[in-house]
Amino acid sequence: MKAKTHRSTAKRLRVTRNGKVVAAKAFKSHLLGHKSRKRKRQLKKKSVLTLAATRGVHRLLPYA
Repeated sequence: MKAKTHRSTAKRLRVTRNGKVVAAKAFKSHLLGHKSRKRKRQLKKKSVLTLAATRGVHRLLPYA
């Protein structure tokens, strides 16, 4: 039987050609008034997940 893609994970994460997993940074949704402009600007960037986290993601996204 074919493995099913975990849809909510597929909407949040992206897998690069080399197999790295890219995600948006946390802490950018609310309570932004006290955070510095620099900090908020840096939160816009994407982050590469660690190797340990990547292993679990590849189980959730079998065809990515």
